[in-house]
Amino acid sequence: QLQLVESGGGLVQPGESLRLSCAASRFTLDYYAIGWFRQAPGTEREGISCISSSGGVTNYADSVKGRFTIARDNAKNTVYLQMNNLKPEDTAVYYCAAEIVCPPDWYSDSGGAYFGSWGQGTQVTVSS
Repeated sequence: QLQLVESGGGLVQPGESLRLSCAASRFTLDYYAIGWFRQAPGTEREGISCISSSGGVTNYADSVKGRFTIARDNAKNTVYLQMNNLKPEDTAVYYCAAEIVCPPDWYSDSGGAYFGSWGQGTQVTVSS
């Protein structure tokens, strides 16, 4: 199993921004698609974005489209999730996950189950 570590979470006010990082250790991310997921208490896991191994294909859930941007820097072995104009409903634990490709249903709970390697999560809280 690949080791992934998320960072960058925190407490922000509505309208502010955060950038999450997903870093890999002891392996290269170059060959893997990376998905970002989130889960709030009492809710199902939600896929919010997925980026192909090359970075050439990016996907976003409707709930974050236009506000979040996924990007990868393979030289730094890191994938980022830039989150702008954060809203209270974005509050959740955010996870990154790796697999060979972004599956067609990457955004769903079943699509998330396709990903074989997960990080431990980072908490994002949006509150005034």
